[in-house]
Amino acid sequence: MGWPTRAFARVRAYGVDRVPAAGGLVYAINHFHWIDIPVVGAMSPRDVDFVAKFEATSFPGLGRFIRWHGTIGIRRGESDRDAVRAMRASARAGRVVGLFVEGTRQRSGRPGRAQPGAAMVALQEDVPVLPVALYGTQFWRIGNFAPCSVAFGEPLRLGELGLPPGGRGYREATAEIERRIHALVAWLADVHARGRPRGLEPPV
Repeated sequence: MGWPTRAFARVRAYGVDRVPAAGGLVYAINHFHWIDIPVVGAMSPRDVDFVAKFEATSFPGLGRFIRWHGTIGIRRGESDRDAVRAMRASARAGRVVGLFVEGTRQRSGRPGRAQPGAAMVALQEDVPVLPVALYGTQFWRIGNFAPCSVAFGEPLRLGELGLPPGGRGYREATAEIERRIHALVAWLADVHARGRPRGLEPPV
C-alpha cells in the first residue's frame, strides 16, 4: 500500500533516520484516522506489526489480509493476555510493534491520553520505544486528499530512566511517551502552517 498512500495522502516524513536499523522496537503512535496505518507503514524504514482491534483481524477477507502482514488483534476494554504475549514475542524477535497509544481514534483532531500498552511492552522486553506523531490525517478524506505528515521522535530506553516494570514504571513511562507525542504533533502542526518545508529535524 506504500505508493498509493504516498500519492493520495501526499505524505511527508521527518526524522526517519532516527529509527534503529535492527532489533526489537515499539512505535508509540497517536491515532486520528484509519489512514494512519498505511501512512506510518509507508514511511517506516522497517516493517511494522501493528496492533489493531480484534474486530478488524476477524473481518472476512480483510482480517486474513492484515494478519498476513503481521497485525496483532487485541480486545479493547479488557485484559487480553494473548495479545500482550504476541506483542512481547514480536518485540523479542527483533521486530517493530506499532501501537496506537490512545487505544482508539481521536475524533476531536487532537491527540488524546496515552494508555500503558507501549510502555509495558518496551519495559518488559527491554526494547526502545519511539514516539511517532501524525498530523494532517484528521483532515484527510477520500476526494480531498489532504496532505499528511509523520514525525519520528528519538528512541527511548525506559529502563535507562530508572523505570522498572510494574504499575509505577508503566504510569511514569506512559506520561513521558504522551508528552513527547504531543510535542511532536504540535511541531507538525507548525510545520504544516509553514507549508511543510523539507529537511527539518523533529524535536526530541
